Amino acid sequence: MDRLVYTAMSGLKSQMSAQAAIANNIANASTIGFRQDRVSFERLVLAADGSFTSRTPSAEEVRDADRRSGALQQTGRALDIAATGDAWIAVQATDGSEAYTRRGDLSVAASGVLETGDGFPVMGSGGPITIPPHDRLTIADDGSISIVPRGSAPGTEPQVIDRIKLASTEGSDTVKGLDNLLHVRGGGVLPGNLDAKLASGALEQSNVDLTQALVDMIENQRGYEVQANLLKEAKRMDESSASLMRVQG
Repeated sequence: MDRLVYTAMSGLKSQMSAQAAIANNIANASTIGFRQDRVSFERLVLAADGSFTSRTPSAEEVRDADRRSGALQQTGRALDIAATGDAWIAVQATDGSEAYTRRGDLSVAASGVLETGDGFPVMGSGGPITIPPHDRLTIADDGSISIVPRGSAPGTEPQVIDRIKLASTEGSDTVKGLDNLLHVRGGGVLPGNLDAKLASGALEQSNVDLTQALVDMIENQRGYEVQANLLKEAKRMDESSASLMRVQG
């Protein structure tokens, strides 16, 4: 009986985790560069005596991403970029570590730091990129950032000031975190990929398929109902067993 209850409760917990991931996907269907979430359910371990033990995944293991690319949308804006292929844009996460994103709606903060649309500093050859005052800024397809300094004479050639770090996840153990950034599992950084390319003046859209997400939500709700009914059945069987014991007494 205890195993039946445990199975039902584990199923309910898993379905709730999946529902949260699906809801997050739907909420971010229009978020630039978003990768839809996937859920890694709780792992069960069968012990030598036949009992089950469980290990609850950490936050980074609960959620991972569908790595398929989203559609490209041309914007013509100089600070809009879209990483192509398996390339990811290196950024500085909230805890100061290096992480990776596909969000390319960049802007220059008041401090001069180049940031993504969700506020993460973009990494260059020596750390977060700082943009000096300028009259014009361009980003090449290899990530090189060029500016015409503010107040320059007409016809002044642009100067390369830094290069956005682009990394490839191929052959690396990476996982999506709750901050919607890609992290190297266990810490560490990915090496820069000098062959990676950007599409300037374009943005990559979310790869969430709303129709499929709604179908997944309905199927998940039905799965939740099955687990809830299993728990009710376990309660009914327990009450029947208790009643039988009272009759025999």
